[in-house]
Amino acid sequence: MRVTPTAGRRLVAFTAVLFVVALVASIGAGAASADPVNGSDRNGTYLALGDSVAFGYVPPQAVPAPNYLVAHSFVGYPEYLAQQLDVRVSNASCPGETTASLLFAGAQSNGCENSPGSPVGYSTLYPLHVQYQGTQMDYALHYLAAHKHTRLITIDIGANDAFLCQETTADHCTSPAELGAVANEIAGNLGTIFHDLRVVAGYQGPIVALGYYSLSYSDPAQIAGAQFLNAVIAGVAAPFGVAVADGFAAFAGPSAAFGGSPCAAGLLIKLPDGTCNIHPSPAGHKLLAAAIAQAIGP
Repeated sequence: MRVTPTAGRRLVAFTAVLFVVALVASIGAGAASADPVNGSDRNGTYLALGDSVAFGYVPPQAVPAPNYLVAHSFVGYPEYLAQQLDVRVSNASCPGETTASLLFAGAQSNGCENSPGSPVGYSTLYPLHVQYQGTQMDYALHYLAAHKHTRLITIDIGANDAFLCQETTADHCTSPAELGAVANEIAGNLGTIFHDLRVVAGYQGPIVALGYYSLSYSDPAQIAGAQFLNAVIAGVAAPFGVAVADGFAAFAGPSAAFGGSPCAAGLLIKLPDGTCNIHPSPAGHKLLAAAIAQAIGP
């Protein structure tokens, strides 16, 4: 997801669930460092790809304020999952990454390599969990070539494609044509991502795509936005043998006890004004890690 709180509010621009379901149904390298960064590799290694959710991003308004110069101070679901599985994780995620920028150097991101209208992004200002030149896919291919005992790959990606559409269209991406274009872009790029991991890298182990949670389980528009993304992801994942972890359901249960609010349930980062940022709290990240563990199975 993008690294600004306004992105979450704009998610309400998505249309109803029935349209989303119908729409999705119609969708039929630079040098990189490949060294894991923490833990023991005696049980194998784990490669995490994705956006700010995987990164464990914390907004500047949070208390205590985050230290963007120390990447290891950010802990996301990959780190919690690595502890649970007792594997070493290399977290290559980048806040603001899109499906296109994950694959193609110079592609438009939503705050990773660049931002709308600016050549500046998170990775041009601050360190990531692992340092590399080129794209996340460049890193992934180098990593998998160097680590034949990789036990798991996880990925969350796609939300920033939708946010970019909202930010760069006059109607905030509400027309069927715009939504269709976003769905096709995500599906096409995800297909390339999964193909590169399976075929180019030759990785045959488990890959888990994490579905997105909703920012509200009482707001139909917020629900529709999350389901829109998750339906596209699920449709592409199956042909490549990619499991889908149900991030949506992971937040739904605890939120139900608080009127459908993941903010009130403590699953999103609380801000000093009493609202929440769109990114998961530690409790939220632990639920997402558990959802991935469940998708992997015994």
